[in-house]
Amino acid sequence: MKRITVKRGAYYDSVFLMLATRGLKGLAGVRDAIVAMATPMNVELLGDMGFPSAELDGLGPNDLVVAVDAEGDQAAEAAVKEAFESLTKKKAAEAAGGVAKVGSLSAALARDPDANVAVISVPGAYAAREAGKALEAGLHAMVFSDNVSLEDEIALKKLAVSKGLLMMGPDCGTAIVNGKPLCFANAVRRGPIGVVAASGTGLQETTCLIDRYGSGISQAIGTGGRDMKNAAVGGMTSLLAIEALAADPATRVILVVGKPPAPEVAAKVVAALRASGKPAVAHFLGAPVPADEATIAYASDLEEAALLATLLADGSNDPATARTRIRDDSGNDRYNRPSKRAIEAIAVAEAERLGEGQRFLRGLYTGGTLCDEALFLAHAALGGVRSNNQTDPAWTMADPLRSEGHAVIDLGDDFFTAGKPHPMIDPAARAERLEREGSDPETAVVLIDVVLGYGSHDDPAGACVPAIRAAKAAAAARGGYLPVIASVTGTPADPQGYAGQIAALEAEGVVVMPSNYRAALVAIEIARIAAKGGAR
Repeated sequence: MKRITVKRGAYYDSVFLMLATRGLKGLAGVRDAIVAMATPMNVELLGDMGFPSAELDGLGPNDLVVAVDAEGDQAAEAAVKEAFESLTKKKAAEAAGGVAKVGSLSAALARDPDANVAVISVPGAYAAREAGKALEAGLHAMVFSDNVSLEDEIALKKLAVSKGLLMMGPDCGTAIVNGKPLCFANAVRRGPIGVVAASGTGLQETTCLIDRYGSGISQAIGTGGRDMKNAAVGGMTSLLAIEALAADPATRVILVVGKPPAPEVAAKVVAALRASGKPAVAHFLGAPVPADEATIAYASDLEEAALLATLLADGSNDPATARTRIRDDSGNDRYNRPSKRAIEAIAVAEAERLGEGQRFLRGLYTGGTLCDEALFLAHAALGGVRSNNQTDPAWTMADPLRSEGHAVIDLGDDFFTAGKPHPMIDPAARAERLEREGSDPETAVVLIDVVLGYGSHDDPAGACVPAIRAAKAAAAARGGYLPVIASVTGTPADPQGYAGQIAALEAEGVVVMPSNYRAALVAIEIARIAAKGGAR
């Protein structure tokens, strides 16, 4: 049975709603559940799921909807009760932790007049208005919300630049300001490297690797994905962030990460890095790597970007010296970077157990930038990979719910998250897909990311374990074997426990690599071997 319960005029933060949804799905007798605000997109989604449309008529974005698909009245009643109790408890916990609820930005500033950053997390239709209020009040703005129009983004960033303020976003999921992690971010040590990133998990991966390599972060500024990519936005936040880091005495090295920028924006960013007078590293995923120059070291992957920044911060005063120190390293080193030979050996050991017909790589990602890094590598190496993130229309998935051939999927894309929790918060969707890929006799290897940090699920590795067991058991029952390759983006200081997450995966036979880049290389090599008929 499908039941809808509405509470009008009761707005809740999206993270609260996602966590409440996750809690309901674990209840006995509950087949599916969504706790969400009645935005037009969510109302349409609920209608598509078969919930009674008449009960959704007249609702608005400030109305709370608890939609439950349960086996009977008793299970539905229990789920609805749990939803409201969960939301009440979360608000009470916020209050107990010193977080005060206020009704407006002005009321918040009255309580804390020294605040200088506003984090905006409201439905996209209202985000621009709230961000504008914050900027007019003299606050830097981090806009977590998505579905903000390009026109609004341009107007907000022009306003921010005119006031010398940062407008991070929209759809900015990660930042670290003065050592404080905002939204999805990791607990990394302070240090001399400033990061500007038009990518969320790209920022997380590089900052975590920098921490692991022994350096630290002065500031990490998210810009929103369109900032450098869209010529009309023009990199306004990126350029202002570079200028700020150039003037920051605590920042010795500047690292810029993003997807391929518009050519004219790239030229502005490079000029700003040169003008900064500080050593700089740039990595644009999927873009050709230009020759090194006196100021800028161009990295070919996220791991190399983090290592180059670390080496420059350690005293390699020019890109050529830093790159030489990387290239001279031929084996397992102090940075725990397995060599090409070691990667091939891991792949052979996994591939020799494959059964007949296992051919394809299946990447199941919760982080969009990590997905793109694996996609670009695999697409070039395997002769074509399908994805919902593909920029080549010929390789775009016809149906993101069904894998064909080699496929690398971003499960955090709007297609999968509309009205549902992001998979970094609720890994259930990824677990379901992982089990499904394991049941496909053509799957030769599964590649996954596990992203730790504030805002993420409290045990993302553990949430994957039942699906990994089921997928491996299905392959074994067919007389085959299913390699699962993973990377863990995180630090020992993250609340989930970095070492424990790795141990949980390895206990299930998962091969855990020290970076997403190297995990992708292992998975690609397994797929190559499988295409040749196996290692035997």
